Amino acid sequence: MKKIAWVVDSSAYVNTLLKNHPDVYVIPLNIHFGQQQFIDGVDLTSEQLYEKLRVETESIKTSQPSAGEFAELYKKLSLDYESIIAIHVSNSLSGTISASMNGAQIAQVHMECVDSLSLSAGITGLVEKGLILEKQGLVFDEIVATLRLEATKFRNYILIGNLTRLYKSGRLSSVQFYLGNLLKIKPIIQINNKGQLQELDKVRSQKKAIQYLINKVVESAEQDGVNLVYIMHANALEQAESLKEAIQLQAPNVELSIGEISTSLAVHAGEDTIAVLWYLP
Repeated sequence: MKKIAWVVDSSAYVNTLLKNHPDVYVIPLNIHFGQQQFIDGVDLTSEQLYEKLRVETESIKTSQPSAGEFAELYKKLSLDYESIIAIHVSNSLSGTISASMNGAQIAQVHMECVDSLSLSAGITGLVEKGLILEKQGLVFDEIVATLRLEATKFRNYILIGNLTRLYKSGRLSSVQFYLGNLLKIKPIIQINNKGQLQELDKVRSQKKAIQYLINKVVESAEQDGVNLVYIMHANALEQAESLKEAIQLQAPNVELSIGEISTSLAVHAGEDTIAVLWYLP
């Protein structure tokens, strides 16, 4: 039997490495448009989602997989693996970890959940780190403990592209929404080291907001020695590529990886959202 199966939810940025790795498995979240339910990344593409977000008037929300769905996956994995490490979206933002742990109890498997204290590329970075540790020969408990410490080193700056989605998802008050639109404010938000979403700053123009992101990356590259940064976007590839070029000019030694956020995250963040995310060395 193989030693470890790696499980992530679909809020993760499933890059080429994760997508093609034989030991990495993705369990999808659900997206609800009124009475309609879609499976994240399975029967709703990002293009279809953004089309719906532009015209949809019904309530839109997301939900985690059920404990039964996790149990079904874990029972299958237990036939081929000794243990399972599940890395999920922050427990402060979703009930996915609880469902995952309940599913493991139902399936009676050897599994540990790691709270990423993040989402998207934050999960990606932990899985990539875990695969390296496994290859180096660390045992299961050592890998889990190391990843839980690594999760506290996550840094991120998120420029919200559409205040309407953040407002409708309940993460922005009506006053904040009104003033933000009136004054053309660009809010910068962050997932803190407790895995909670918090407003970090307000910038008065898109140009200044992008420069804010550039400055944060360059500052961390110079002061902390950061050498890998993820640039994540919501249907804003051109803007992400422009941001990458600008960062490269000031921090040429930093590797920059561009990716698109999952449809389940775009429901809350909205189209044109762009973010920079990394782990401290």
